[in-house]
Amino acid sequence: MTDDYAQVPFGDDVAPGGFDLIEFADNPEPRCACVLLLDVSGSMNGVSLIALNAGLQQFAKDVRADSLAARRVDLAAVTFGDSVNVVAEFGSAQHFYPQPLTAKGSTPMGEAINVSLDLMANRQQQYRSAGITPYRGVIFLVTDGKPTDSWERAARRIEEGERRKSFSFFAVGVDDADIDTLAKISVSAPVMLRETDFAAMFRWLSSSLSAVSRSSTGQTVNLTNPAGPAGWASIV
Repeated sequence: MTDDYAQVPFGDDVAPGGFDLIEFADNPEPRCACVLLLDVSGSMNGVSLIALNAGLQQFAKDVRADSLAARRVDLAAVTFGDSVNVVAEFGSAQHFYPQPLTAKGSTPMGEAINVSLDLMANRQQQYRSAGITPYRGVIFLVTDGKPTDSWERAARRIEEGERRKSFSFFAVGVDDADIDTLAKISVSAPVMLRETDFAAMFRWLSSSLSAVSRSSTGQTVNLTNPAGPAGWASIV
């Protein structure tokens, strides 16, 4: 897989808009914006959710430990399970400390994707306003189910964003995910996670973001194929 890619801590001490633009003055580095779009519907409860939480914690540590990626990667997190929640507004990866996720309810995937697209667009507008050079953004969807709401508008917006090279959208299916619908939503072919190996998936994502942060903006970055022989995913 070849592409050029691109938080604020969970808590009440951060205003709902994310970082104020004044904070870009302290860190004028180029930015790669990444939204983690995570399914926490009822079907994720159990082994999958435990593995997802563990992988997410390790991902946060890995990105924070990379001094350059910690300054150049901005993270946001959106969950969907019964309702859609922005559990982390955009901000620097060095401040990303996720809390454990819980699972419940249905799978409002269409709404969740639209919320993520809005977050990405708003963050990129902030970059422009602050004179920050952006990498291509990343929206990383993980789901084990089928949308229980309308997803067609989200699919159209993804296609437009990919065409403009505003972001890259990746879809990862888990267990009984509706891969056929994911293929209609995502421009890039969706992949299936092997044996709920969230740890390997998040290692790949953190290393990919690190590679992007070390590149020049606009440069194509060659990433390890997650569906390769030693990868964590398979194409269905």
